[in-house]
Amino acid sequence: MSHKNIFNMHKSWWKILSVVLLVYTFTAGILMKVPRLPQLQETIRNLYFHVCMWFAMMILFIISVVHAIKYLRTNNLKNDICSREYASVGIIMGILGYATGAIWMSYTWADPNIPSVTFSLIAKEPKLIGAAIALLIYFAYLVLRDSIQDIDKRARVSAVYNIFAFAMLFPSIWILPRVLPSLHPGGSEGNPALDFKSADPRLRMVFYPAIAGWTLLAVWITTIKIRMRYIKDKSILNA
Repeated sequence: MSHKNIFNMHKSWWKILSVVLLVYTFTAGILMKVPRLPQLQETIRNLYFHVCMWFAMMILFIISVVHAIKYLRTNNLKNDICSREYASVGIIMGILGYATGAIWMSYTWADPNIPSVTFSLIAKEPKLIGAAIALLIYFAYLVLRDSIQDIDKRARVSAVYNIFAFAMLFPSIWILPRVLPSLHPGGSEGNPALDFKSADPRLRMVFYPAIAGWTLLAVWITTIKIRMRYIKDKSILNA
């Protein structure tokens, strides 16, 4: 093996780790035994997808808002590009997490053969409503960016809005669902994977590697989008 190939592998270790962790997530998540909790039963395997994708979404939104703050301090357009791309991939992870959560809900809280019951629960469940609001706020962030033609003005306005959008994540996803009555686990009764006192080791063996795997994959996708954006806006960045 050449020195160049060794160097490339050294730089890409986290990408290889992402693939390994996700292969493990899919394999162990499907084949390993899980606690057959009342109502959840085998559907608890969705924990490795739905919840972990939301963790990846939150991490990407944190990175995005950090780059937004950096742009406001430095006026470096590279930070604006990074902020935008991390937010866009975070939205994708959020949509996937929302979709897998809705499917999970239809098998645990409702009857998948009766869509009207599922839609009724979605309309009343504060966790799902809050998640939808948070994603719509970030969708508005992308729409706002595309509506402003001036590059510097777009970057400044987007950075300020990004901070606002990130601040709205906490009441919409973490606070209100715990204050209002909810069927969703993770409130006062605890969560079968996150509660260290009652979490089943079989869940944690896959759950934590899955968080790392999905997050690394999302960051990998984001770095590709950032490089593509750098190439497209090369003349602007070098100005």
